[in-house]
Amino acid sequence: MDDNKMREIEIEKLVLNCGGVEDKLVKSAKLLNVITGKKVRQVASTKRIPGFGVRPGLKIGCMVTIRGGEIGVLLKRLFSAKDNKIKRKQITENQFSFGIAEYLEIPDMEYHRDIGMLGLQITVVFKRKGKRIAFRKIKKSRVPKKQNISADEIADILKSKFEVEVE
Repeated sequence: MDDNKMREIEIEKLVLNCGGVEDKLVKSAKLLNVITGKKVRQVASTKRIPGFGVRPGLKIGCMVTIRGGEIGVLLKRLFSAKDNKIKRKQITENQFSFGIAEYLEIPDMEYHRDIGMLGLQITVVFKRKGKRIAFRKIKKSRVPKKQNISADEIADILKSKFEVEVE
C-alpha cells in the first residue's frame, strides 16, 4: 500500500433513516433514538405526489447522521443483523447502503410495544483526506476523480476491517 497520507480511506459518516407519515413517523423517530441515542431529524417533502397524498412541506421521514468514533461499534452491530454479508450491487462509488427489515434482527435490541415492527436503511459514506476543499467557504475548489473511492476499495475495507462477506 502507498505511504501517502492523502490516499488513506476513512468513514465520513453513517446515516440511518426511516420513512413514514404521521403516526409511523413518530414511531420511526423513537426507533432511531433507541438505536443510536442521538437527536433525530425529520425530513420534509419538496415535491407533490397526489397518488401518494404527498405535498410539499409534509414530514415524510426521519434520519440520524453519526460521525466520529462510535461508527465502528454501531456498524458491526448492524452488519450482524445481516449475517455479516452484503451484496456487491449495494456498493457504489464512495458509499454503500443496506436495509434491515425489522429492528429486532439487530443484536441486543428488544421489542418495544410503542414502536411496533419497523425497518430502517443504513448508508455509510467514505472519504479521503482533502474532501473539505469542495465544501469550504474560502478558495473552494473541485475534488479530482482520483479522490473517489471505488467499489472494489470499499469491498476490501469491509472484508478486512469489519469481516463482512461481499457476495
